[in-house]
Amino acid sequence: INISVFPPSNACIGRYILNMQITSCGHTYQRCLGDFYVLFNPWCADDPVYMDNQAHREEYVLNEHGILYEGVHKHITSRPWHFGQFEDGILDICLKILDMGASYHHGSDRDHCWRNNPVHVSMVVNHMISSHTTNSIMKIPENNDYLKGTKPFSWNGSVPILQQWYNGRCRPVRYGYCGCFASVMCTVMRCLGIPSRVVTSFYFPCSADNPLGINEIFDCTGKNLCGKDKLWRYHCWNESWMARKDLNQCCGDWQCLDPTPLETGRGLACSGPTWVRSIREGDLDLDYDGHQMFCRVNSNYVGWLSQNNAKKTKFFCDAWPCGQQLITKSVGSEQFEDITGAYKYELGSAKNKESYCRAYRILHPVYCNASNCLIERELSSLKNPFLSDSGINMRLKMANCPMYGEDVQLHWLLENLRSENKTLNFNLCAQIITYSGCPMDQFWKDNVTVMLGPREVKKIPLCISYSQYGPYLYDHNIIKLVALSDPECGDVLMVSRDIVINRPPVIVKLLSQPRLKVPCTAEISFCNPLQEDMKNCVMTLEGCGLFKEPMTIDLGTLASNQQARTIVEFTPYRLGSHRLLANLGCHKF
Repeated sequence: INISVFPPSNACIGRYILNMQITSCGHTYQRCLGDFYVLFNPWCADDPVYMDNQAHREEYVLNEHGILYEGVHKHITSRPWHFGQFEDGILDICLKILDMGASYHHGSDRDHCWRNNPVHVSMVVNHMISSHTTNSIMKIPENNDYLKGTKPFSWNGSVPILQQWYNGRCRPVRYGYCGCFASVMCTVMRCLGIPSRVVTSFYFPCSADNPLGINEIFDCTGKNLCGKDKLWRYHCWNESWMARKDLNQCCGDWQCLDPTPLETGRGLACSGPTWVRSIREGDLDLDYDGHQMFCRVNSNYVGWLSQNNAKKTKFFCDAWPCGQQLITKSVGSEQFEDITGAYKYELGSAKNKESYCRAYRILHPVYCNASNCLIERELSSLKNPFLSDSGINMRLKMANCPMYGEDVQLHWLLENLRSENKTLNFNLCAQIITYSGCPMDQFWKDNVTVMLGPREVKKIPLCISYSQYGPYLYDHNIIKLVALSDPECGDVLMVSRDIVINRPPVIVKLLSQPRLKVPCTAEISFCNPLQEDMKNCVMTLEGCGLFKEPMTIDLGTLASNQQARTIVEFTPYRLGSHRLLANLGCHKF
């Protein structure tokens, strides 16, 4: 007997048991024929997650390889990620996540009726990633202290994280960061049949007090002081494709889901799903957490100088708006796609001003009847004055793309816009900044007096040696350089630059073409670029269909400029697009 099962498009997803009952000669027999799984189906036009583009389905549902984008908007770095949604056991783990998180939004889960709705499913998954009180999948390290767990940036993929959570009786895995959270959520959503992708936004504000403003405070030396507001250098979240019946959508569109718990004014919480188009249009009362997502891509930066008497004053600077650039992996390509236009209209355009003022009226009810001109005047009064208003233009331009062990070379460009001489005294400062905007050690200071003739342009070379910044980097690879004029000499001018220090590359070379169940070898090589030993070096290898669990290789100590070569052998155990990922950890990073 051949049995075909055709579940309706509104069936609840999950694992089903198929029983057959036979009645013959007055006797009834029961036989279990087995079990089967029902998932969302983006190939089915009646399914709420239907996606009509085959190339997009291959990328956002079937592709097990992804890319995480990090760094800053002027220096975007990338690293591969193994989603592994088709690895053995992952589907059962994903259904376990739904079981553990069912009480979050729906109380009793006896009827499972919410499991046919991708909106409710996505909310449960979003909450379970890192917001559940006892059974969340991952935890964020407190105060950047992860001695009791795994370094957040050492993960290569979602599979070991999900397996560790499941095998550890559903206790949180220590530790992760926003890139891990968004990537693990992407794995779970793709596994359940919901098209999903990871998005990175650069200069992401986290403010509990002012929804449309982010404040950074500096002392007179240029040091960034730790305040309540944090300007994340980048932040990752998840987008999932679905038709929202609760918004009367007749076809699918991207919905924003941020699994990272962030300060909302009512405590830490994840956010979404939020219709991406509603964020762009400023329709904040239309959807879940729309006001939070709008503010996180449209906040205004305000810089302050804090002096000895605790008085704070604004300085002249050319501040970049938050949500500077939003990107994701391109379909069928290793390059990134700029999707900023999906979240916000072009800065300064009529539509951008209209949507911003619409959102401002919702966020500030006292302005509910205010004109656009009044709101724009109010916003202008809150911003920092431009550098050009002071008669000076400045910028810091990179002269090299530094890697660990190399000196940082910059050019400081100054232009006098007036027909008179100017003499300015500047304090220069460099300090480590975490990706989440926490200022760390100030390791370099200088004082420079600059004399500019009428309309003169001057270029001043700056150098920060590795011996100066190296001992302070640790796992953080972003340096903030600030030049701030002496407040006793008149207008306070500031220019800054975030500098990304690239990690040395690990080179992976397959020595033979991977074939199913046929032994294959690869060469992994790495060179220590530092003028010192690298201690406790450990290589972690992972690959879709190549390793059932990550392989670790202890390299010990690598001397300066020492080349390490390792030959590894493995046997591909399933078909697919094979890719070997290698990550090196040591006492330096």
